[in-house]
Amino acid sequence: MPARPGGIRAVLLDIEGTTCPVPFVSQVLFPYARERLDGFLREEADKPALAPLIKAIDAAMAAAGDGSSEGATATPDDAGNGGSSGNSDLHHRRVRFLQGLIDEDRKLPALKELQGLIWDRGYAGGELRCPLFEDVAPALRAWRAAGLELAVYSSGSVKAQQLLYRHSNVGDLSPLFSHWFDTSTGAKGEAASYRAIAAAMDLEPGAILFVSDVRAELEAARTAGMATRFSLRQDNPEQEAGPFEAITSLAQIDI
Repeated sequence: MPARPGGIRAVLLDIEGTTCPVPFVSQVLFPYARERLDGFLREEADKPALAPLIKAIDAAMAAAGDGSSEGATATPDDAGNGGSSGNSDLHHRRVRFLQGLIDEDRKLPALKELQGLIWDRGYAGGELRCPLFEDVAPALRAWRAAGLELAVYSSGSVKAQQLLYRHSNVGDLSPLFSHWFDTSTGAKGEAASYRAIAAAMDLEPGAILFVSDVRAELEAARTAGMATRFSLRQDNPEQEAGPFEAITSLAQIDI
């Protein structure tokens, strides 16, 4: 890729509060998954594909002091149809546990994967569509046309990220991105995560511009050597840019 002014060769984007409104995640996606956890787990918990997630959820419950999963496993009939009172009770404890995590916005990897599976159904059925900010699609297309690489770094799972961009209000934008990163790469508030992302993209940190609405994330990215912009959007929890350059639209980024 040819050198560009300032040396920026890639743009790394947060999602919530940066490319889509915070309320879409907090008031649409999270409640959608929360309301469907019970039915989804009743239908799917006995299927082999979900076994690793169920195991991880039960381990997290036990670690949290629930004790409900210790020595208890649901048979296929029990998990899918309510089964015996013991396994039915385990199912309800799982649902309550997961709903509690959603209410507290806690980032259990197994829950994020489970949410992604539920959202997948919602997007496929047309019930969900991501309302990207109107400046996002033009900026992404212009950056790609100019030869920049585009990447996502979000606390949502890679699957959830891809679903969101695949089912946006302006169509499928997922092909514009070459890299997807979630917290399996590392915590968003740690500089090591951004160094790992740069290495995965085969770029020096200084060749990457990171855009986020969270100052702690920008601080970590800056410590790692990345360029930064603070996304200042309506409804974002953080409205003070601090030491970072603030933008209210991706169109304001001049690379």
